[in-house]
Amino acid sequence: MITLKNLFKYYNHKTQRTYILKDINTSIKEGEFVSIMGPSGAGKSTLLNIIGLLDEANEGEYNFFEEEMMALKEKKRVEYHRDYIGFIFQAYHLIDEMTVAENIETSLVYKGIKRKERQAIVADILDRFNIVGKKDLFPTQLSGGQQQLVGIARAIAAKPKLLLADEPTGNLHTEQGKTIMNLLKELNQEGTTIVQVTHNEEFAQYGKRIIRLLDGRIVDDTNKKPSVN
Repeated sequence: MITLKNLFKYYNHKTQRTYILKDINTSIKEGEFVSIMGPSGAGKSTLLNIIGLLDEANEGEYNFFEEEMMALKEKKRVEYHRDYIGFIFQAYHLIDEMTVAENIETSLVYKGIKRKERQAIVADILDRFNIVGKKDLFPTQLSGGQQQLVGIARAIAAKPKLLLADEPTGNLHTEQGKTIMNLLKELNQEGTTIVQVTHNEEFAQYGKRIIRLLDGRIVDDTNKKPSVN
């Protein structure tokens, strides 16, 4: 599904070059659940943003469904992001002026789905996430955990092939975090490929693989699935 070869990300400032990612080589199969870990500044979010087509590498290859992403024009990149990728952000990124139902519907509008079908999908998602009673509330009327649930609901409404999560439990207390991680685990078991960035060692274990970054390099790529209760 995803192959990264000799990927570099850097910024040039006068005569100095600062590397964010260095010589990244890895692949992710369809249906995997991968956790990316590392200290602050290791390049985790940058790597996730490149995979999610929100950023570009300076050098190397990124193949997504056997298509070279770095060679694509902007319009085509936007189409790939829209049609295949869902994104969950640590800061939720909900639209304050929209209700829960309207926030969830935005990803479907973006994908060009007709109104009647959108309403049916949103109704199903609200029911699945047990937030039917919150559908007419605004984000500021929700707890952090509820806002993150809405963020995930919005991300999966359009049934993405790839779900990217950047510190999805970072602003939540432990029990809320476990609820979110169990939901991601369930989505993965249903066939969604998931790549998450996390600082939390316990939540990283939900992944079938853990990729560890240090100073922009992959220092470990463990393919063993620890047990999670």
